[in-house]
Amino acid sequence: MRVLVIGGGGREHAIIRKIKENPNVTAIYALPGNGGMRSDAQCFPVGAKDLDGIEAFVKEHPVDFAVVAPDDPLVLGAVNRLEALGIPTFGPRAEAAIIEGSKVFSKNLMKKYGIPTAEYTVCSTPEEALEAVGRMNRYPVVLKADGLALGKGVLIASTKQEAEEAIRSLMVDRVFGQSGSRIVVEEFLTGPEVSVLSFTDGKTVVPMVSSMDHKRALDGDRGLNTGGMGTIAPNPYYTPEIAKQCMDTIFRPTVEAMNREGRTFKGCLYFGLMLTPDGPKVIEYNCRFGDPETQVVLPLLKTDLLTVMQATAAGKLDSCPVEWKEESACCVVMASEGYPGKYETGFEISVDPDCKAEIYCAGVKTDPERGVPVSGGGRVLGVVMTAPTLEQAVKDAYAEVKKVHFKNAFYRHDIGQRALLVKKES
Repeated sequence: MRVLVIGGGGREHAIIRKIKENPNVTAIYALPGNGGMRSDAQCFPVGAKDLDGIEAFVKEHPVDFAVVAPDDPLVLGAVNRLEALGIPTFGPRAEAAIIEGSKVFSKNLMKKYGIPTAEYTVCSTPEEALEAVGRMNRYPVVLKADGLALGKGVLIASTKQEAEEAIRSLMVDRVFGQSGSRIVVEEFLTGPEVSVLSFTDGKTVVPMVSSMDHKRALDGDRGLNTGGMGTIAPNPYYTPEIAKQCMDTIFRPTVEAMNREGRTFKGCLYFGLMLTPDGPKVIEYNCRFGDPETQVVLPLLKTDLLTVMQATAAGKLDSCPVEWKEESACCVVMASEGYPGKYETGFEISVDPDCKAEIYCAGVKTDPERGVPVSGGGRVLGVVMTAPTLEQAVKDAYAEVKKVHFKNAFYRHDIGQRALLVKKES
């Protein structure tokens, strides 16, 4: 089998590594991939959002199955285009990917079908947004850009002044472009956060192992919001009782709601949850695998990933048992110092010969003159270890991080610590 994977980050590297385990796979193409994936896939310089380029590529390089991983091409209709060419594809069509592509759509969907989420108001002008904040009259308050914004379109304001600045940034200055033409003003929920990725073919829902992301750049959950500085799995807050409650009140109702709207969702549906005092509530939906959640979830998958993806795309997930290892995983993200602000790249990456970690490459390029991997982005690598216990997985991941080197590398030193405290308390 020849498999195409659209995307070029750490999430895609983790997917490719797992697909590579299938003995029937003879070739994996990555568009565009990155300089750190070359031993796992053939990378071609076709952008993930270049749908015409993708179509031209598959006409020249026949593929038997495709995986569209990032949000942008999914929302733009990459799956629609590939399926029109007769290529079975894992991922939602554009009409279903709107569940992430529009916060307004997803919030209205939850309200219409009684899926628990935060109270909210949709605003089309700065004046409406200011009025909505005034009506809420409690802080913090959450302000979300309607459209995609590289995972950074959510602002939390602790005062009226901060709310005014956030509204101006989103709707007047348009820091996220057209994504800020409408915004959602939302109540601030409290409680532990949980990420649950799930396979679904529109009929069957198979949740994956839960995970805990660490969004802030610095130890102690300080600093700026990032795309994610590390993850652990499973999330100790997500008990079997809560999992059942989520299946009954959130997971199945969401898939059924999408069916009723004529937007059947096939692929990976990501549930960002807050375990509030009033029960689990949806913070956000994503229409794809999370990053860096994928890097800790997929190493715990016992079942062949490609087989599950094929069953999902074919609408036969109910006949495909999905099994997980009784282990834990920890991913520590190594970033370029200064991220998510200004940072330098182009520094050679080296790994000690005795390094035992799975290393997933995100912001990695190949130096054109020396042919060596160099840092090429904010988040550069994900260093992942699995172990029988979470404590051991965290300890091992940090031991292996010390064996990976590039100038100006930085990482958090407390990934998993909050989860370990929960386990000790319980």
